[in-house]
Amino acid sequence: MKTLLIALLTLLYVNTYAQSTISGKITDQQGLPIIGANVYLKGTYDGTATNDQGVFSFETDATGIHTLIASSISFETYSKSDGITHFQNITIKLRDDVNTLDAVTVNAGTFNAGDNAKVTALKPLDIVTTAGALGDFVGALQTLPGTSNVAEDGRLIVRGGDAEETQIFVDGMRVFTPYSPSANNIPTRGRLSPFLFKGITFSTGGYSAEYGQALSSVLLLNSVNEPKEEKTDISIMSVGLGLGNTQIWDKSSLSVNANYINLAPYQELYPDNNEWHKPVASFGGEAVYRYKFNNDGLLKVYGAYSAVDFDLTQEDINEVNGVRFGLNNNNLYLNTSYQDFMEKDWSISTGISFASDQTKLKLDTADITDTENSAHFKLALKKYFSSRYKLNFGAEYFITDFKEDYSANTIENEYKFNNNLLGGFAEADIFFSKNLATKVGLRGEYSQLLQEFNLSPRLSLAYKAGQNAQFSLAYGEFFQNPRNEYLKFNTDFTAEKTTHYIANYQFVKNKQIFRAEAYYKDYNNLVKYNTAFTLPTSTFNNTGDGFAKGLDIFWRDNKTLKNTEYWMSYSYLDTKRNYQNYPTKATPDFASKHNASLVVKRWVEDWKSQIGFSYNYASGRSYTDPNTGRFLTEQAKSFNSLNFNYAYLISPQKILYLSVSNVLGTKNINGYQYADQPNTDGIFNRRTITPAADRFFFIGFFWTISKNKNDNQLDNL
Repeated sequence: MKTLLIALLTLLYVNTYAQSTISGKITDQQGLPIIGANVYLKGTYDGTATNDQGVFSFETDATGIHTLIASSISFETYSKSDGITHFQNITIKLRDDVNTLDAVTVNAGTFNAGDNAKVTALKPLDIVTTAGALGDFVGALQTLPGTSNVAEDGRLIVRGGDAEETQIFVDGMRVFTPYSPSANNIPTRGRLSPFLFKGITFSTGGYSAEYGQALSSVLLLNSVNEPKEEKTDISIMSVGLGLGNTQIWDKSSLSVNANYINLAPYQELYPDNNEWHKPVASFGGEAVYRYKFNNDGLLKVYGAYSAVDFDLTQEDINEVNGVRFGLNNNNLYLNTSYQDFMEKDWSISTGISFASDQTKLKLDTADITDTENSAHFKLALKKYFSSRYKLNFGAEYFITDFKEDYSANTIENEYKFNNNLLGGFAEADIFFSKNLATKVGLRGEYSQLLQEFNLSPRLSLAYKAGQNAQFSLAYGEFFQNPRNEYLKFNTDFTAEKTTHYIANYQFVKNKQIFRAEAYYKDYNNLVKYNTAFTLPTSTFNNTGDGFAKGLDIFWRDNKTLKNTEYWMSYSYLDTKRNYQNYPTKATPDFASKHNASLVVKRWVEDWKSQIGFSYNYASGRSYTDPNTGRFLTEQAKSFNSLNFNYAYLISPQKILYLSVSNVLGTKNINGYQYADQPNTDGIFNRRTITPAADRFFFIGFFWTISKNKNDNQLDNL
């Protein structure tokens, strides 16, 4: 017995002693770390994934000669055979594989942008260099297929869904009020500065189970993890001023941006049909603080504040003196997120976002104050079981506290609601082979206000059909609570629902991208009411329905023409709805059957200049002519806009920028307003609703002060 015990202990000692550590670092050819690269010994189950420093380490019982494999999407696979003892503290440099689809990717309904995106349809830089976008991320995204150009609105309208059906997230956390408020027929702008973001994922449908409360699409913005250098940005514009600064310390950094905009000079240069008592003036500021922990954890705290104020009288066919409209808005948004790579191939991401928004409206004799406080808590975990199987799951909690104070003459009312929503999700990425992969997910949500629980299955499948081409399919069910303007008057609802079906083809080769995507969306449980607009006396129900189907085509080419890149997009949309106060199913007045865009950018070395233009087209939208007795059957004139921008590089850190939207001054029509009563001939007179101004002219001087004197300011612009 004693002999047997000694033998067992000896065997245990030998096995323990025989274990070896394989470790090192994986980078690209420029020496930058590659995150999430898979490293393993061929023919064994021993392996791991690199952390955010590109470092890996794992134990193995293997001895002798073995083959070490290192792979990562968009890079060529590394393979080396050697003795186990030679795989310690090694450095592996992976070569880019940008001209081929190294492995199938699940991408139906999704456009990616950023340094880590395998296939980039739109770069973050495009947001501020696309003619007509005017530095607004929504303006740039409207050149992608699937979006509709609604000039008088300015928000993202995707595949037949209205703007309320698209949700925006920063570092995985919800942005509750992403747009600045505006007046009727004056387009809004996004509150978020594009300079603080490194990557964008724009899902036009079929998106991940991690995201909910959006019937049509989600826009995911990822802020910069670590700035490259300390710098100060100064901008002097025809309509305002801007100032930014970035400081870097040992383990932390801080970026701050502030701007002031006043449209008085612009409104003097291009007068419109409005009588401005107080021109649009806004002040905004953003800050991002980042801290890197020793355990590779990253903490980011993002904060933004904006204030908007204006007062005007708008022309109205039914009011001789017009309609007085004044607005004062204050918005605070805070976002704290933490990410970390843990042991045994686990990673964690968690965060809290909070928004406080107050809008004071003056509508003729009525004073309205809307106050909304919202919060989002989230915890997500990921487990890398192997290069073939990854699991993502988590839970989140939303809080919304809304109150409206209404006062007009002798009437004073208060409307309010509280809505708490609990959500959970689980999603697996499964790679059957290099040519076949799937993403399977399930999301559950419980609304305390609606007292309702919903399950949302999500499924995507991708097949690599050739070296450069692949097919993808996606299916998903999506729920969204009714909007605030309904809930403040009534809470007896169920969640609105849509089902997405998507088929995608993509071809990528030599800096050229072609995408074609067909889709069908089925809407159910849409909110309806029986008054001209929502009122406390309105009767609400969830009997509305509808559909949207279409085809999106996209082509981007950075190869054919030297120093020139361009992209083209086209969308066909067929959609009808019976919702809100519609008497029958009809095409909504925000949906265009045909949308097309062309964007061209060219660098002229001899002039040290970048020249760009874009052309946007949208077929006429539907409207109701009361003289016909039919609902939303007439079509307005098509939308056409040619936009131009020019950037001159005075020095590597100074740039003069010029942008003109609607260069030709096309008289685009947003719709028509009809008189409430017919004239003596029994005809309802109308007036044409045109944009607040036919063109927008912008000129600015941008100066970056940094330690790197060769830093090209065009890279920031």
